[in-house]
Amino acid sequence: MADEQTGPLPVVDFLKIPENGDPYLEGHKCTECGAIFLDTRSACSKCGARDKLEALKLSNRGTLYVYSIVHRSFPGIEVPYVSAIVDLDGGGTVKGNLINVDPDPEKIPMGMPVDVVFKDALGRKDKEGNSYLSYFFQPQKQSQ
Repeated sequence: MADEQTGPLPVVDFLKIPENGDPYLEGHKCTECGAIFLDTRSACSKCGARDKLEALKLSNRGTLYVYSIVHRSFPGIEVPYVSAIVDLDGGGTVKGNLINVDPDPEKIPMGMPVDVVFKDALGRKDKEGNSYLSYFFQPQKQSQ
């Protein structure tokens, strides 16, 4: 008998949802060269070392590296939205959507500090009706 699902499912394998704790993104760090990657792999893409990657909890803060404002998408996907690539503090580069910002280039500065936030995956559900948890980026709140 399969385990019964008690909460949302992660939208990707590298999003971890601990039973007693906050969700986080998991990367893998090469113990030979220090390169950090998402998802599991048997060889480092930077130095080629085999079986030298260790799991690592990635930072929930980062810097906007590049973005694109998407104006056309699949049916049922609300546009425009901002697709972004973020360099996380401490290593790791992740693609996701930038939220809580107007999709206007004048309002999205390159190098903007962002936080990783975890939210419902836009109401999407699997065929059994289970909801998904996803990750998004949002501008860091300015401390006053």
